[in-house]
Amino acid sequence: MRVSKRASSALAVGAAFALVASGCSNGGGNGDDTSASKDGAITIGGTQPQNPLVPANTTETGGGRIIDYLWTALVEYPNNGGAPQNALAESIETNDSKVFTIKIKPNTKFHDGTTVKAENFVKAWNWGAYGPNGAQGASFFADIQGFDDVYSEPEKEGDPIPEPKAKEMSGLKVVDDWTFEVTLNAPTSVFPTKLGYSAFVPLPDAFFTEGAEKFGRNPIGNGPVSFVSWTDDVDIKLTRFDDYSLRNKMKIKDVTVKIYQDDVAEYNDLVSGNIDFMQQVPVSMLAGDKWKSDLGERAIPSVTPATGIIAFPFYDKRFNDPKLRRAISLSIDRKAITEKIFFGNRTPADSWANPLTPGAEPGNCTACKYDPEEAKRLFKESIGFTGKLTLSYNGDASHKEWMEAVAQQIKTNLGIDAVAVAVPTFAVFRQNITAHKMTGAYRAGWQQDYPDVENWIMPLYVTGGSSNDGQYSNPEVDALAKAAVAAPSIEESHKKFAEAVKIIDQDVPSMPIYFQGQQSGHSEKIKKMELTNVGELDITTVEL
Repeated sequence: MRVSKRASSALAVGAAFALVASGCSNGGGNGDDTSASKDGAITIGGTQPQNPLVPANTTETGGGRIIDYLWTALVEYPNNGGAPQNALAESIETNDSKVFTIKIKPNTKFHDGTTVKAENFVKAWNWGAYGPNGAQGASFFADIQGFDDVYSEPEKEGDPIPEPKAKEMSGLKVVDDWTFEVTLNAPTSVFPTKLGYSAFVPLPDAFFTEGAEKFGRNPIGNGPVSFVSWTDDVDIKLTRFDDYSLRNKMKIKDVTVKIYQDDVAEYNDLVSGNIDFMQQVPVSMLAGDKWKSDLGERAIPSVTPATGIIAFPFYDKRFNDPKLRRAISLSIDRKAITEKIFFGNRTPADSWANPLTPGAEPGNCTACKYDPEEAKRLFKESIGFTGKLTLSYNGDASHKEWMEAVAQQIKTNLGIDAVAVAVPTFAVFRQNITAHKMTGAYRAGWQQDYPDVENWIMPLYVTGGSSNDGQYSNPEVDALAKAAVAAPSIEESHKKFAEAVKIIDQDVPSMPIYFQGQQSGHSEKIKKMELTNVGELDITTVEL
């Protein structure tokens, strides 16, 4: 996912994105820049991935960032914020938005030297959708005909995953080495836009012979860098893939992702020149713009389509009352948090989808308003809350201050014994969330995967969604989301999603708190660089 470096004052993304047109060029060229032969290395900050690096089973940012580096998808989201455009795809053609013929560029290579073929997509997508494989991103394939026949899940938590009706989706067909056909359950106009997300990348034959666990510790992609090594909680090493031909080649040779458990230590390393890029400086460095004083021209303010969220675990019956959930949300003063904790570097959330996203409607989160009196009234009408309300977060990044502020506001306004609780690392935190072991509310920020409001509804709030970790479920939301996906146009799709959001707003399955404003920094070693559309470093643009 790629977008240019941006100023924090404004970013007009929403209207810029459009569907991939049939046969549009990738815009990246073949990357014949003579600087691609230069040696050079950078070290950037990162976090320990939750799982082995398998694209369809990676739904968190620590591992997702590495996968974005290792793979190139069918389409990409350009650096200028324009419409999605073809990358590995030669063309994506359809007459009815239901049957798509996808031609890939011939004779491109995986990092092991094998050729990327149409069957590498079909086999990868079937693996991701097949229920017994347990891929966290399985629901991304739900549009494809036959998904319901291959997907299955346990009857209850801890049970084995039952064998589904089929092992392959009927909607996938290999036509020849460079062409495959995708038939969807219904016309889905946004489908080509989604194909830049990492769940849809191809997998080499080695994946299917080695198995996901072994492959994920030594992944083989098709992107501008190849995998070298991974030392848990220390670093992940990558190096330039010289046979890469899809867009701009790397201008440097090596990238080390240094894994941190403390963002202050990471920041100190940035300031002292021990690392070359940090995506988000600590909250403590925002006061008085200290980060700008420390970094000078190396400070990068930007905005990203990301939202800070606190979610409820619906498997904990204490949270089953929507009046209680709404009361808690209304007791939170988002403006005070963004001004006092983030020093104006975040914006109070007022909508369920980030406003930078196409199809997002500003101001549609009525549960995001600060109304302590209404919160108290609803709390009295609700089932109430006994015991301690924990608000969990990962302690290896700057979440302590704002989570403690939220806990104090809930305690002050509702009298609930609320307390913020740190989990040492992001990887362990995510493991607890995906295992449905949370015993209270928890931080659950969302970073856009592809530029459409669908991405803020389907994974988060539809039953069985890939990131619906709290297990929220409402049949009305599911039905409206299904109708939105099958709508004849993007405009009609967005209208249906807006209807679904109205129900979500009444249910309050989570609490949007702030819209992300990002403060990044680079070392003096870097002469030129750009950020992706989600604020990650675009490593192909780095010049030393």
